[in-house]
Amino acid sequence: MRTATVERKTTETKISCTVNLDGEGRFDVKTGVGFFDHMMEQLARHLQIDITLRADGDLHIDDHHTVEDSGIALGQAIAK
Repeated sequence: MRTATVERKTTETKISCTVNLDGEGRFDVKTGVGFFDHMMEQLARHLQIDITLRADGDLHIDDHHTVEDSGIALGQAIAK
C-alpha cells in the first residue's frame, strides 16, 4: 500500500497526518476548524483515499496557521 505519515511542528501548530492513497475514502480528521474538517472529509471520500489528520494550533488567534500547516502536512504525506 502507498501510505505515509508526516509530523509537522512549528511554534504555532503541531500536526500529524497519515494518508493511504489506496484507501476507501475513510477519514478521521480533527483540527478544531469545523469547515476545514468537513472539506478534508470530502476530499478523502471523493478521492477514495484514507486521511487521518490531527492538528493542535493557535486557534485562539485565528484558524490560519492550523489550516496552512495541515495543508502542508497533507501535501507532504501525499508526495511521500
